[in-house]
Amino acid sequence: MNWKSIFVVYLKELKDQLRDRRTIISTIVIPTVLMPLMFFGVSVVMKKVITKAQDEGTSVMVVGAAGAPQLMSELQADKKFRVLPEKDDYKQRIADKKMRVALELPENFEARLQKGEAVTASILHYEGEIKSGIGARELDSFLQKYRTKLVAERLTARGLPPELVKPYDIRRQNVAPPEKVGGAAIGGLIPYIIIILCFVGAMYPAMDLTAGEKERGTMETLMCSPTSRINIVLGKFLTVVTASAATMVFSLVSMGATAALGGSFLTSKPAAVTAGAATKSVASAMPTIDPAGVLGLFAMILPVAVLFAAILLTVSLFAKSYKEAQSYVGPLIMVVILPAMFGMLPGIDLNLKTALVPILNLSLVSKEMLSGTWNWDFIAIIFGSTCVYAAVALALCVKMFNREDVMFRA
Repeated sequence: MNWKSIFVVYLKELKDQLRDRRTIISTIVIPTVLMPLMFFGVSVVMKKVITKAQDEGTSVMVVGAAGAPQLMSELQADKKFRVLPEKDDYKQRIADKKMRVALELPENFEARLQKGEAVTASILHYEGEIKSGIGARELDSFLQKYRTKLVAERLTARGLPPELVKPYDIRRQNVAPPEKVGGAAIGGLIPYIIIILCFVGAMYPAMDLTAGEKERGTMETLMCSPTSRINIVLGKFLTVVTASAATMVFSLVSMGATAALGGSFLTSKPAAVTAGAATKSVASAMPTIDPAGVLGLFAMILPVAVLFAAILLTVSLFAKSYKEAQSYVGPLIMVVILPAMFGMLPGIDLNLKTALVPILNLSLVSKEMLSGTWNWDFIAIIFGSTCVYAAVALALCVKMFNREDVMFRA
């Protein structure tokens, strides 16, 4: 092994890759543009969709409205709702998205309430449909306020304070530091994106440096050069690792810039969004992550970049053409995506077993590092095991380069 020869091969291959448009796109353009496009694009679209949905108002049909004149009066006075005339096909209208929700009231609703009977009001909606979901939450909030008002009126009529049915208040208070909150919120998504981009960044150079050279007929010329094959394979390997690492760096820089600009973007253009059981604001501060965790993520993903480079070189080497290499390498991205996805699922925690599963272990430990939690024992196990996997893959890659039947497949 001659490091000078390895370096010569590395520089030669690196220059060739910098001239390749596909490599530039996968290594620089996609990682740099993807994060801002995802964040700002999705934010703008969400803002427009939800603002439009709120401006339209919730279309609601009340079934049994004749027995609830007081409730109907207050519902019609609320600007959030558009009360539609009562029709028999109200369920089908919701299913066809012609209206958002319906309110089913029992016969003589208010008269039975005055008698003290227990009655049930049903909210009919389209499960999973955004506008119907917003309407159902708004209608539920309205009915809760109306019920509270009725209770207060009954207590006042009997000379009792309204606090009688509400002896204490409940409030939630976050005790976790901002970086832990941010890590829990987006800590699983960041390594997921970076892992995929790291794989994609290594994929095209690996195919071009093996199957691509076979197709162009330059592999034989390179093999005839006065240097051993291990120098050639290590030079190509370092080129692929560089492309993968560059993709990761551009991803992290783009992610940091997006987070910094995104906070000011959201706070300068607030828009209230009802997105769950409680009202949330799009103008809330961007999630905070531990800066040391970002550096830790970079260090932990380096062995994975080596692993990706060695595997992709080995697989691509079996192909006779670039197109054939794409058919071999393409399905591998699912092998990368699935463990990275499992790392985002609730209930899958970092333990001794998951610490030995490639990619999944990186996703889990990165999520904890980004939230400021450093489990050094698991970090050492994950880093060491990934290095072992990468070394085995690199050894296999070198072995394949020394096989004539693989290098010169007809």
